[in-house]
Amino acid sequence: MLQKKRGNSLTQKLYRADQVRLHEQDAAKALGVDMFSLMQRAGASVYQHCVSLFPNVDNYLVLVGIGHNAGDGYVAALAAANSGKNVTLCAVEPEREVSGDVAKAKAAWLASGAKVNAYSKDALDKADVVIDALLGTGINGVIRQEFATIIEEINHHSCPVVSIDVPSGLDANTGNTLGECVQATATVTFVGIKLGLTTGAGKQATGKLIFEDLGIGKVFAEYARSDASALDFKHFKGLAPRPVHSHKGTYGRLLCIGGNEGMSGAIRLSSEAALRTGTGLVKVFAHPESVRQISAGRPELMVSSEGLKEALQWATCIVIGPGLGQNQWSKDTFDTTMDYCQQHNKPIVIDADALNLKAVNTSFVALTDCVVTPHVGEAARLLNVSIEEIEANRFNFARQCAQRYDAVCVLKGAGSIVDNQSHSWVCRHGNPGMATAGMGDVLAGILGSLMSQGLSSEMACQYGVSIHAKAGDIVAQKYGQRGLLASDLFNTVRKLINE
Repeated sequence: MLQKKRGNSLTQKLYRADQVRLHEQDAAKALGVDMFSLMQRAGASVYQHCVSLFPNVDNYLVLVGIGHNAGDGYVAALAAANSGKNVTLCAVEPEREVSGDVAKAKAAWLASGAKVNAYSKDALDKADVVIDALLGTGINGVIRQEFATIIEEINHHSCPVVSIDVPSGLDANTGNTLGECVQATATVTFVGIKLGLTTGAGKQATGKLIFEDLGIGKVFAEYARSDASALDFKHFKGLAPRPVHSHKGTYGRLLCIGGNEGMSGAIRLSSEAALRTGTGLVKVFAHPESVRQISAGRPELMVSSEGLKEALQWATCIVIGPGLGQNQWSKDTFDTTMDYCQQHNKPIVIDADALNLKAVNTSFVALTDCVVTPHVGEAARLLNVSIEEIEANRFNFARQCAQRYDAVCVLKGAGSIVDNQSHSWVCRHGNPGMATAGMGDVLAGILGSLMSQGLSSEMACQYGVSIHAKAGDIVAQKYGQRGLLASDLFNTVRKLINE
């Protein structure tokens, strides 16, 4: 049995930008805090994080637009100037009138004797750190050229950038970039973490994600309903200790199906990952030409090219797809497995080539306990849309995939998403070094192993995705991202599953 730790922080919850804009006012009012005070808290926190991140720099460039985000920028600029920093503040439209709390913040900046300058490349060249307050969460169309030009120059400069709330040019709900988008070193976001900061291009643009609830987070969470959460390995207690009076059959019988001729490595990675995650018995069904290669290096695996129906009956959980291929042997194996699982209620993980076969299977019937694990290309085929459409709204298409196939969907990539048709979880861990052959095969084996040991498909996906990505981070931190192999994760996965 697996349980999540109690008392998880509020930062687990993720919100749409409109939810934050609407309910932060309700929360602030309930606590007797006016919105200008909240703006002052936000701007001051941005400056304090700049000091923490870059303690030995003196020259600040603050870039502001005209929206609410600009007010936070004026406050941050004044906090930096009052601390003795050399601050240059540039506005996209210096002479344009602003209103409300933004006007108050601008007036306080001007009252200090400071100026609002027009942007210049020279100001960027003199800066040690840039505070990005150009655009906030309200934009949802392609940004104007005057903003795009500045953002492009920022991104081509070596100066570190701290974005306020969201990187300018990012859709805060989807993580899609709206033309040019600031590639921040760090982003300080307020009150509730926005969905778009956690996955896809948004995760890349955000850099280090820093959350500040501005003292209203607990009350805000009472007003705003969240249907998405962040996944962090530290939130899990782990599996219960094994009883002394147990045997290998107590911990599941997993059947891994794949390994077509010339593609034995993928199913070998999946099956060994399952062993390292704790499955008691792992059997592999593979093409006759692949049996020797799979079994040679890992004698603990039972490998066969015959008796698929008997193996399906034997298994408590099935993984199908790694190295399966798409020839006639693949199709016959896939059809036999799907027919069996439609008649018998067994957990199954459908991965890799099995997803491609599923995408063209017009006689598809939903399975009772199913996990699908597409990357963006496979998701595009499953849903008959383009890869660009998937990447532009990963949350939406993870949900569509889960609903279309009546499954738990794991949409892989930067900020992998687990969706159970009604709630989404986004993985905080993972790194670019994991973009290498075989990583998905290892994940499939981990998920199948957890399901074979009795975890629900939903919990197995949450825990398994977290273990897989956390293991990748640990190995990358120790040895570097370049050259990271999928099989490098095995020992670390074993360590994490025992924590």
